[in-house]
This record gives sequence, structure tokens and C-alpha cells, in this order.
Amino acid sequence: MTAVFDSTAAVLDAVGRELGTTEWMTMTQQRIDTFAEATGDHQWIHVDPVRAAAGPFGACVAHGYLTLALANLFLPQLVGYDRLKAGVNVGTDRLRFPAPVKVGARIRGRGEVLSAEAVKDEGVQVVVRITVEIEGSDKPGCVVDTISRLFFE
Repeated sequence: MTAVFDSTAAVLDAVGRELGTTEWMTMTQQRIDTFAEATGDHQWIHVDPVRAAAGPFGACVAHGYLTLALANLFLPQLVGYDRLKAGVNVGTDRLRFPAPVKVGARIRGRGEVLSAEAVKDEGVQVVVRITVEIEGSDKPGCVVDTISRLFFE
């Protein structure tokens, strides 16, 4: 279920709130290959299933930056904003890739509001941690603190 906030005050009050999880999705070789085409990163560990099978992970693994990019898919599934005039992606902080995401792995996003502070022009800057969980793994594939600036009506 998506958490919905409709004001600066509501975002400020959400600090420390767990946002829950998204549905599971499967990391496919097609998604990895498409990312490789878009970025020009064709390293064998990502795109050569035969060679990767004999490599350190026993299979192709998703690019770390592909796993990071999925934060952009998961974030709006975890949090939404009513009465929003504008929202801007400010950046990220504390990016880590604790475990590889293998082809065929099921992953999902978990969210938590870490901090929020009022900014000029009556906006709010919010930090939401997105953890990309790997089904059956003790370690996530990615943990990133996303930073957004929001302006409400």
C-alpha cells in the first residue's frame, strides 16, 4: 500500500516511518541486456551467461547501477503525494551494493522516511531510504538514500 502525503507538515511528521514493501519482481536477462545497451556496459559478468556461469557468482548479475535505477521504479510504489505542485530529485546519499542480484532473483523495494526538513519557498526536503531486497538473501542488492525536494499547493 502506498503511503500518501499531502503537505509539508505531513512529510515532516513522517520521519521514522516505515513505508512497507513493493511487490516482488524478477530480475531478467532481458532487463540486464537492455540496461547494457543503454549504458554501453557489456561486461561479460552481466551479459554472457556461459562465461558468467563459470564466474564468481555462477550466473549473470545485474549491473549495480541497474539495481540502483530500480529505486526510481520502487519509490512511487511506496510513497505518493497529493496536492503536489512540484517535486525535484535532488540526488542520493549513502549508496551501497551489499550483494549481487543474479538473473532470476526476485527483488522488491522497502522504504523508510529517514529525515525531512523545511526549505525556503515553503518546500520540504525528504530523504527516503530504498532497500532493494533479494528474496532468500540476508543482504540486500542495494541500499540508497534518495533525496527529494517537494512543494505542495
